[in-house]
Amino acid sequence: MEYVIEMLNITKEFGNFRANDNITLQLAKGEIHALLGENGAGKSTLMNVLFGLYQPEEGEIRVNGKKVNISNPNVANDLGIGMVHQHFMLVENLTVTENIILGSEPKKMGVVNIKDAAKKVAEISKLYGLNVDPYAKIEDISVGMQQRVEILKTLYRGANILIFDEPTASLTPQEIQELIGIMKKLITEGKSIILITHKLQEIMDVSDRVTVIRKGQGIGTVVTSETNPEELATLMVGRQVTFKTEKGPANPKEEVLHVEDLVVTDNRGIEKVKGLNLSVRRGEIVGLAGIDGNGQTELIEAIAGLRKVKSGKITINSKDITGKKPRQITESGLGHIPQDRHKHGLVLDFSVGYNSALQEYYHEPYSKNGIMDYGIISEKAKSIIEEYDVRTQGEHELARALSGGNQQKLIIGREVSRDPDFLIAALPTRGLDVGAIEFIHKRLIEQRDNGKAVFLISFELDEVMNVSDRIAVIHDGQIVDTVIPSETTEQELGLLMAGHSTKETSMKEGVDRDVK
Repeated sequence: MEYVIEMLNITKEFGNFRANDNITLQLAKGEIHALLGENGAGKSTLMNVLFGLYQPEEGEIRVNGKKVNISNPNVANDLGIGMVHQHFMLVENLTVTENIILGSEPKKMGVVNIKDAAKKVAEISKLYGLNVDPYAKIEDISVGMQQRVEILKTLYRGANILIFDEPTASLTPQEIQELIGIMKKLITEGKSIILITHKLQEIMDVSDRVTVIRKGQGIGTVVTSETNPEELATLMVGRQVTFKTEKGPANPKEEVLHVEDLVVTDNRGIEKVKGLNLSVRRGEIVGLAGIDGNGQTELIEAIAGLRKVKSGKITINSKDITGKKPRQITESGLGHIPQDRHKHGLVLDFSVGYNSALQEYYHEPYSKNGIMDYGIISEKAKSIIEEYDVRTQGEHELARALSGGNQQKLIIGREVSRDPDFLIAALPTRGLDVGAIEFIHKRLIEQRDNGKAVFLISFELDEVMNVSDRIAVIHDGQIVDTVIPSETTEQELGLLMAGHSTKETSMKEGVDRDVK
């Protein structure tokens, strides 16, 4: 087999912590090679070594059979290695082209030639089926389109080997299918891809081989066509994982959240929530299903006090919280696992300890007379780290240093441990491995069974179907229907999400059954 990349016996240490322990990974020419492991297993660290962001203590890297020293990302770029990071590195108020050429601007007579660069960007975009507008501003395009810009950045610099770090974590199901098509197109054009992902079905759908690492050590490499999701999950976490969420029937009681005729606008003043009505009761999980961009973000932010309400009313436990400040709403009984963990979930340059107490630091026992007690805060952090298996070097480590999945577990642990009456769980399992997903689903069901109201927002239809007791379907800023998971199908949900009425959906389902 001809290898374009060989990472042989790589060891990477941070102080006394060994993130990569004698790992070997070999990428064949023209293959999609999946790198699979739990949160904090060392996947991103290994790829950061390959991209020149970290230097290994031991081991060697070969590119096309030749030993190389990748001392920084510029060397990686020169060797034809490009990396699409999990958290995009884009300047929002610049155009697509300006972002792509940043740092390698083409010049004529000392002046940056945007026109020529945009033309080249358009040509590459067309060749790989990316369909990106070179003149669009980053702040005006979707998350899926921003990811295509990141891919274009690597291709513009001549990359033949692409590293995708959790590329589907923030994408809708449709965008995921489009990305898979793009990856297959890249392979037909002679590229080779390393794909970091937790999503086992994606690995089965798109990869040729899989290398599994667990707690920094290589477990082995398997041919994808010769394995299955259950075997991969066991290799990854070291035990059998239950894919079906086990839960008893709900016992809903009084209403906790009540949303009435709510209207909310986006940053440009366009109405995204249009007279929406919704309720969530104690002892139930209500899932919100919808295609991204139909008002979910604005709805969540309005409830949490992060966005102004144009009109309508929101109550929690019969208390009007419309237009209140986030802290007042939190004090009213809200727990919030936000969509964007960096923007609304963590202070990245604070320690794990301080982040664990972000919602309560001003209360006793965490502070007294305005002075915080770090000993108490530290104990709180340690309990979350242990209970939620947050892979960290300790409560003093900066939140920025954690992997995306471990940042997510820290937020979930903080919010659930507060035992709120009403919990918003927005994309709670984004970036988590199958073992952690199983654990988080159990925690959400525990909250329900303890008489709490849970509002689950997810783009994963199987998650919405498995965890929810009722599913509210949102389209164009309104709840178009509410269904019971056991009485519907993913196809029916998909049609409702696309704006079809319940009657149209039933007719379409009937036609499909007749055809079969």
